[in-house]
Amino acid sequence: MKRLHFFALALGLVVLAGPAAADNYPSRPIRLIVPYPAGGSTDIMARALQEPMAKILGQPLVIDNRGGAAGTTGANEAARADPDGYTLLFANNGPISIAPLLQKGVDFDPLKSFAPVSLVSKAPLVLVASEKVPVNDAAGLIAYAKAQGKPMLYATAGPGSLGHLSTERFLNQAGLQMVHVPYRGQAPTTLAIFAGEVDILLTTTSDTLNEHIRSGKVKLLGVSSPERSAVAPGATPIGNVLKGYSVETWFGLLAPAGTPPEIVGKLNAAINTTLATPQLRDRFLAYGVEAATSTPAELSAIIAAEIPAWRKVIEERNVKTE
Repeated sequence: MKRLHFFALALGLVVLAGPAAADNYPSRPIRLIVPYPAGGSTDIMARALQEPMAKILGQPLVIDNRGGAAGTTGANEAARADPDGYTLLFANNGPISIAPLLQKGVDFDPLKSFAPVSLVSKAPLVLVASEKVPVNDAAGLIAYAKAQGKPMLYATAGPGSLGHLSTERFLNQAGLQMVHVPYRGQAPTTLAIFAGEVDILLTTTSDTLNEHIRSGKVKLLGVSSPERSAVAPGATPIGNVLKGYSVETWFGLLAPAGTPPEIVGKLNAAINTTLATPQLRDRFLAYGVEAATSTPAELSAIIAAEIPAWRKVIEERNVKTE
């Protein structure tokens, strides 16, 4: 009886400790894993959140860059962390929705290993063409490509990247075949489209790419968001030509699965307050993304809907990472 009484008392203390820990949260610095090297777009956004989030939460937000394996190295580490709210992950579709479908060595389940907290931002991809391609919009590109005697060339930042899968989805819906020319990262693809080494590119925006568009060396044909986007003013949605076509890269905050809902709620409220600041929203827009928040359930639903959609593209287009 004494042993049972002790067990019941211990269990009661554990149950009571949950709300108490959440009430005191955070009481020490929070580690924010960024699954990419310092200096990239994801890292820049995380650092923009660092100071305002720290002021709201009352504790420092410490950035920990854990790059490697297309973001899955950092995501693996975050998934293994204690679910106490002191290790978080700032990630995007790449390591969460796409990489687990294509890569070996991914130890986490994107739907079971994390407790989504909130969206932070989103951005469409832009469809651009070399100046040598005699078209000015997505409809013209499709017609031109079908009339060619040989396949056109398209660039990506690498096999299995969001740009790769998004282009294959575009080609699938348009009934086209093109030759994939993979590069190592976004910067070389921008140089390739500018130099006319490839015909088209579907990618996130950047200052360099926008400069080439303004100069007329690269043509802006469309945007992948379901509606027009402030990130690419004047660009017509590709979905106006290919019904239902919609792709957006998202960035969001996630915690390890099992993190108490009270802590997730505090973090969600902090994100919402931080991103309500006009200065930060303008800053994000300058980075080529739009600030966007969500409930934890909404971010969870986005991830759950994306995975089967990308799996379908991978299977139908026989996408490989090697």
